Amino acid sequence: MATFSGLHLLFFSFFISTGTISVVSGTVFTIVNSCSFTVWPGILTGNGAQLMDGGFALNPGASVDVTAPAGWSGRFWGRTGCNFDSSGAGSCITGDCGNKLKCGGAGGAPPATLAEFTIGTNGGNDFYDVSLVDGYNVQMEITTGGGSGDCQNVGCVSDLNANCPNDLRVSDAGNVVACKSACEAFNKPEFCCTGSFGKPETCPPTDYSRIFKGACPKAYSYAYDDASSTFTCANANYSIIFCPR
Repeated sequence: MATFSGLHLLFFSFFISTGTISVVSGTVFTIVNSCSFTVWPGILTGNGAQLMDGGFALNPGASVDVTAPAGWSGRFWGRTGCNFDSSGAGSCITGDCGNKLKCGGAGGAPPATLAEFTIGTNGGNDFYDVSLVDGYNVQMEITTGGGSGDCQNVGCVSDLNANCPNDLRVSDAGNVVACKSACEAFNKPEFCCTGSFGKPETCPPTDYSRIFKGACPKAYSYAYDDASSTFTCANANYSIIFCPR
């Protein structure tokens, strides 16, 4: 599929209702925080206005429903360690989207775990995945509800921060808070799948991506990890769960 991970980005137009969601039809995303700490979800849409203005705070145990129309394509991620003032200005230790609460069209700074979707039209398949191409910061799972087809629950439920290689670690106050991708850490074509490595035949898995894949078999571990990482479902609603239990 076309994902929102650096190398490939697919744009669609859409309409939304912000605040309390009141759209009559569409795909419902239920964003759930099962972590013991606050998560600040970020949302990036390919084109047009942003769902929920692109970001908000989600306390432990809380959930929010967000509705998107047919044809919508975008990504969700979790920001951690954020501190915002009453005007929404501030920053996050991981996943920051430009020093603001409402990302408003800005993407999250890597490393960040991503949930990526392209919603079908006219009853066609949705395509979805959890991606570690931009690295990892928090456990995440996508679960499906009410759909038809091969509707699998997918994600990265392992704590990669605890098992992150030393040269990929991002630390704050002595704690590992995120795990970079090898591309982000080293910026070399063989890790980023660029230049002469810019196609599947010349950009195989690396020792680093295999660590990600071993921990999270149903998540994208590098740019050309499509075969075991992209999933489909039709006419479903989805839950995006941080720190699934």
